[in-house]
Amino acid sequence: MFKDASVAEIELALQDAWKAFHIYRKLSLKQRADFMRTVAKEIEAIGDELLQVAAEETHLPEARLRSERARTMFQLTSYGEACERGDWLEARIDTAIPDKTPPKPDLRKMLVPLGPVIVFGAANFPFAYSTAGGDTACAFAAGCPVIVKAHPAHARTSELVAQAIHKAVKAAGLPAGVFSHLHGVSFEVGKALVEHPYTKAVGFTGSFNGGKQLFDWANQRKQPIPVFAEMSSINPVFLLPGKMKQSASETAKLYAGSITLGVGQFCTNPGLIIGIDNDDLQTFNDALAGEIVKASPGMMLNTGIFKNYVERRANALSQEEVATVAVSAADPQLEEGAPTIASVTAPVFMQNPILHQEVFGPYSLIVKCRDIAEMQEVATHLEGQLTATLMATEEDILQHESLVEEVKNICGRFILNGVPTGVEVCLSMQHGGPFPATTDSRFTSVGADGIKRFARPVAFQNWSNELLPAELKNENPLQIWRVVNNERSRSGI
Repeated sequence: MFKDASVAEIELALQDAWKAFHIYRKLSLKQRADFMRTVAKEIEAIGDELLQVAAEETHLPEARLRSERARTMFQLTSYGEACERGDWLEARIDTAIPDKTPPKPDLRKMLVPLGPVIVFGAANFPFAYSTAGGDTACAFAAGCPVIVKAHPAHARTSELVAQAIHKAVKAAGLPAGVFSHLHGVSFEVGKALVEHPYTKAVGFTGSFNGGKQLFDWANQRKQPIPVFAEMSSINPVFLLPGKMKQSASETAKLYAGSITLGVGQFCTNPGLIIGIDNDDLQTFNDALAGEIVKASPGMMLNTGIFKNYVERRANALSQEEVATVAVSAADPQLEEGAPTIASVTAPVFMQNPILHQEVFGPYSLIVKCRDIAEMQEVATHLEGQLTATLMATEEDILQHESLVEEVKNICGRFILNGVPTGVEVCLSMQHGGPFPATTDSRFTSVGADGIKRFARPVAFQNWSNELLPAELKNENPLQIWRVVNNERSRSGI
């Protein structure tokens, strides 16, 4: 339906974005926030047509899409409010001390926008991680134009949202190059966007292979640029003995819901469960199996994701000494993902890298350990994760401090007695983790702190008050929080 963007179209989009950058970056924080609020209103104005088209393209139910649209609008408005508050700017001021030997200069530092940002739409979130999703919202808040490459699995949905953003750009009186929308199935489109000299950063949510390829292209440029890619995570869950004594069955029921939520098509799906092989783990195993067998299957997002799930699941289950614990009935003709639980011993798991790979869908592997020491050894064999969870009592935590520290070192969000699915949009959320979960664990892709990904620090030395940016002027006209001579303040100098 949509043709891949041509070399000429990509060139024009980047030229326009670069020109627009020099105008958009000078907008006040309030003007950026107002623009983002307008984008949210224009998305809402599309009405049910947007939900209907998204449902046709993704097989997602209306209730989920309505909720995700609301989340997308909240991201735009809340990140806009955060932009206006200015905390993300990290404004720092150290005033001059001329009679010091040698004299201390006046130094003032803040974050400034990087430039045009390429955002790759995600397959599993047609709204919240796509055209007007978190990456786009963060880039707009930072003062950066955005070029979105629509995900081909929901191209019509992306086109509708793009039209809403174009309307908001026009209503705000901004140059058209503040936002561009391109289509492309071929890798060549993505490569051309990443390699263009006017591209200054990339936002991506998707597979490890896709994110790593973008990262490699970006770092092979004459001037490398940052790629903020969320790629792969199996989100391990550690079942500690005290907690299992108390509530093995209840924990199993909780995790059956998390594993099958949204047909398992979340980056935070709990794909690995590690416990000590005893009667309590058997109780957990039996209860989880019972819930999975009666779980209702659902259609997966698209044919590509369904085929990937079938192939990866079959590969994992075919590995030596991997036992199938439970499978729910599913109709492959309808591209339904069959909820599946498997199990394996810890030594086999640690020696087989295939079992460490993400199976994107309603699948989880139980790893049986002899004792806490072997559980900790399993933790040392795990790569970086978006999340890691401890199901534990307070006594478990206190008794096994070294295990707790080992698990904390591999994740971005460390959960106690909960499930990893469900990502709250707020400042304290960390949605990012050590490689290969993401390409840069220092940043989050959820919450207003994600704005900082698309900005860089600049220090102004010995500039007169009249020439300084408003954010750094003595009188603090924007009334933002700043650190002045090591004290946090909103007062003037």
